[in-house]
Amino acid sequence: MAASKPAAMIDIGSNSIRLVVYAGAPRIPSVIFNEKVLAGLGQGLTETGKLAPAPQVRALAALRRFRLLVDEMEVDDLHVLATAAVREASNGGDFLKQVRALGFDPEVISGEEEGRLAGFGVLSGIPRADGLVGDLGGGSLELADVSGGKVAKSISLPFGVLRIGPPDEKTEARLRKQLGAALDGSGLVQRGRGRPFYMVGGSWRALARLDIISRDYPLPITHQYVMAPSRPAELRRMIAGLDRADPATISMLTATRIPTLPAAKLVLSVLVDAVRPSELVVSSFGIREGYLFSRLSRRKRDRDPLIEAARFAGRGLSRFGEHGDLLDRWIAPIFPETADARLRLAACLLADVAWQAHPDFRAERGVEMALHGNWVGIDAAGRVAIAQALFSNFGGGRTFPDPAVAALCDPDRLERAATWGLAMRLGQRLSGGLAVTLERTRLSRHGDLIRLTVPKREEALYGETVDRRLKKLASALGCRSEVAVA
Repeated sequence: MAASKPAAMIDIGSNSIRLVVYAGAPRIPSVIFNEKVLAGLGQGLTETGKLAPAPQVRALAALRRFRLLVDEMEVDDLHVLATAAVREASNGGDFLKQVRALGFDPEVISGEEEGRLAGFGVLSGIPRADGLVGDLGGGSLELADVSGGKVAKSISLPFGVLRIGPPDEKTEARLRKQLGAALDGSGLVQRGRGRPFYMVGGSWRALARLDIISRDYPLPITHQYVMAPSRPAELRRMIAGLDRADPATISMLTATRIPTLPAAKLVLSVLVDAVRPSELVVSSFGIREGYLFSRLSRRKRDRDPLIEAARFAGRGLSRFGEHGDLLDRWIAPIFPETADARLRLAACLLADVAWQAHPDFRAERGVEMALHGNWVGIDAAGRVAIAQALFSNFGGGRTFPDPAVAALCDPDRLERAATWGLAMRLGQRLSGGLAVTLERTRLSRHGDLIRLTVPKREEALYGETVDRRLKKLASALGCRSEVAVA
């Protein structure tokens, strides 16, 4: 699959102006540049109905810089989206004239379209998402119902963190009344009840980071991080104390997000009380990713984002070119179960990515890539399973190096992943990383016997190291081993 040319998105939001440049596999492009400026275009909009002068100056300064950057990067595929603050301000048109004077062609999207794109963003990163999406921005809150790879309904509500401001009892009572009425009229309460609620937006991701800190959760990845609905109430004490804390001491949290957290927590608490979802799931993907995803053909949308990203990474980092698909087919006969087949394939696609590291640190490099790589379409347990497979593949053994992280994955699943790694390690040693040898040999299972078949006149492929690795694999599976010539 050919890599796409760089594509860039500029998001002119109510709170921030952001430039993101993407490159790589079209289904799940990698971020190669990401910069945000907190211009605060939505500040004071509720009171005046206009974009204030100072935020416009900050926004246009950021856009001038972004214009220079995308020109230097030779980005041809550029999209500029403007959301709530610009579309609602009486002087939004005048602001857009200045944006166009910089050489941009901004598209002002409606609230309903913003919700639809947020829904597509979640589906691009969590393909099997089935529930209610909430995208909290500075000027608005978008809600969308997603299931079956589609966005069924979306609405936009004027409840952004800049509009709510620092909450008090009167603010909370008013929000509960207004938001409750809006939700009742939309029918989304009934659609969301008992299903996951997907949280989109920087302020909600910051809340999730606080939750990660408060729980001492061992894997600091926010995408697909799951919070129980009761957790927002437990965050109240922590958020209340943030104004007394030194932001530099708060790991994973930027100082610019702290002022928005009380309002973000309030909106989340009100939504949880109204909708009563089964769980809260964080999505790092929103309208920008949703916009790119919506432009793909249905065939491309249906591709597995984890496999696409792993294949792209494997192609770029392996020694002799991509052969992960072949390695997976080669070891598949001894693993008849299909539940985690896609995770095994992803591990095989990454089976050669650490070869440039010092041999003593290849296993750790594999773990690092699996746990902290920018993967989507995979939960924490799946990351740990792939990490275990790569750890074993690179010679780290069957015992995961971090017990706290290992606890995120079922022990049986972890052990199964370790045997994938041993089989991958056998295939890599036998073939020297080359596809042609795997194509001429065969690994099979017959009851409690693991058999490696090599072609006649190529018996020398079965050397001492290959023998040790075959026996180690068979032992881990509780089997005997033999080599056959055919």
